[in-house]
Amino acid sequence: MLTDFASAGLRRLPAEAAHRATIALLRTAGALLPAAPPDDARLAIRLFGRLFPNPLGLAAGFDKNAEVPDIMLKLGFGFAECGTVTPRPQPGNPRPRMFRLVEDRAVINRLGFNNQGMEAAAERLSRRPRHGLVGINIGANKDSPDRIADYREAFIRLSPLADYVTVNISSPNTPGLRGLQNREELEKLLSLLTEERARAGSTVPLLLKIAPDLDEHALDDIAGTVLASGIEAVIVSNTTLARPANLKSPNARQSGGLSGAPLFVPSTAILKAMRMRVGSQIVLIGAGGISSGADAYAKIRAGASLVQLYTAMAYEGPGLITRIKHELLACLARDGFARIADAVGADV
Repeated sequence: MLTDFASAGLRRLPAEAAHRATIALLRTAGALLPAAPPDDARLAIRLFGRLFPNPLGLAAGFDKNAEVPDIMLKLGFGFAECGTVTPRPQPGNPRPRMFRLVEDRAVINRLGFNNQGMEAAAERLSRRPRHGLVGINIGANKDSPDRIADYREAFIRLSPLADYVTVNISSPNTPGLRGLQNREELEKLLSLLTEERARAGSTVPLLLKIAPDLDEHALDDIAGTVLASGIEAVIVSNTTLARPANLKSPNARQSGGLSGAPLFVPSTAILKAMRMRVGSQIVLIGAGGISSGADAYAKIRAGASLVQLYTAMAYEGPGLITRIKHELLACLARDGFARIADAVGADV
């Protein structure tokens, strides 16, 4: 098993090298992992016609090329999201491009959608048994002359192989990509994808991943567009370009998207603001800075039906998954909720 001790050893490597080594280790030793014990029924939630055994998911960015989604489910995640995957392979930005902020329990990355392309991901996804819930996160190539066409191409190729598709328009590391969050561009993109879905006779859920660096007007526009679009969910949020004044790490000045503990407060505020705009008409998924059951529970009370993490696991190892689920159950019992769905949006 990839133990917390092994994780500590991997943290001695530079951040990106440690990530590559982790994927390689999981691919090699994953078959030997014992399955996590069944989840408590109080953690289960039904969304999009699918039963999630627990609300804790692996965020995109860890398994970029769909190499180990089933291993991550085996570790206890309720669902796993692969990607971001672009139509064509691309190397991403020059190295070094991933930096630990140890003192802040954070990471800055400017990876730039480095991935092997949609055909490599499709080949792996087509070979996996369809047990457990696995989503795919799609993006546009950096040098694409038509980024909306890229999303359409990736959606057509990958959507039949996934339990849901996330449209990532919020990475800060592809120049101009966040411009797709503007109302006119977003309407065009979501209309194209929902039409393509209908044309294919598909019911695959469509999710949109947004940035935390949005003002009230932008939130209004996104909420209105999403409600009119027919998509099923919004992930709040991606990494941030902001740099809180209290960051301690010398790496805090690196450019790129900041994830981890410093993102928890601003991303949860955006999550709550989005819940106030869309109510229960759109499923919300909370991401950003989760490192405990209390953090996950705060996202759920702010309006999230599901939550995702990545950075905290890089610091604390896979044992964090079980700890969060146990702490979530304690939070439910403390507040008198019979099941996780009862707590969704309790603070809004």
